[in-house]
Amino acid sequence: MSDETISISAETLEKLKACSTATLTTQLFKRNYRQQFLVGVRPLNPDAGPFAGEAFTLRFIPSREDKDWDLGDLRKRGEDNMQWEAVEAIEAGQVLMIDSRSDPRAASAGNMLMTRMMRKGVAAAVTDGAFRDGTEISKMAFPAYCTANTASTRPAYHRAVDMQRPIGCAGVAVYPGDIVAGDSDGVVVIPRSVAEELANDSYEQELREKFLFTKIDAGAPLWGTYPPNEETLKEYAEWRARNQAAE
Repeated sequence: MSDETISISAETLEKLKACSTATLTTQLFKRNYRQQFLVGVRPLNPDAGPFAGEAFTLRFIPSREDKDWDLGDLRKRGEDNMQWEAVEAIEAGQVLMIDSRSDPRAASAGNMLMTRMMRKGVAAAVTDGAFRDGTEISKMAFPAYCTANTASTRPAYHRAVDMQRPIGCAGVAVYPGDIVAGDSDGVVVIPRSVAEELANDSYEQELREKFLFTKIDAGAPLWGTYPPNEETLKEYAEWRARNQAAE
């Protein structure tokens, strides 16, 4: 079975949204995925809330005067423009993942494209480059992640050439259909083939660590508590049973 045919349920996505990127990367590490976190990529609006969705990829290469349309004529910006094609093609619930070659000198997108995607129900937009209109985007209820803010327009340095093909974003491989999750700390890429079991195990880890935190916060030592020994796990099982009974 290819990854593209693996169904991802709404329940799985909701569980991923409920888990921190720290928990998700821990569970990925247990499955021998060493680095799936996009280092240096941060939300423009940390209060936009967590997200989880399927990756829709877009790749930039450097712009060049003899291959691109007249850089000075912005009236032509909608012609031969794969960036706009991607924004129109991406579906509700998906995450636009942009390979900007970690080059923040020109914007990967601005508030107009963000607004279009937000109104379509797109889950988030992520680039390893920069966005422009950062002040406006930072006030939007839309998860937008980048490494910097710039005023320079995209054609100054970037040309969109591919969509829905494997890319690299902040040094992490992203394949179309991968599951991408993010919170106020950053973004993590989850191979589709492990998304369901990872969501379940991460959700359980979040519950367990909520209990373990109460013990550490009350003065318990790390040894035997984090990670938990058999006695602590027994306490956790009792604590969880009590909480489930109270719900």
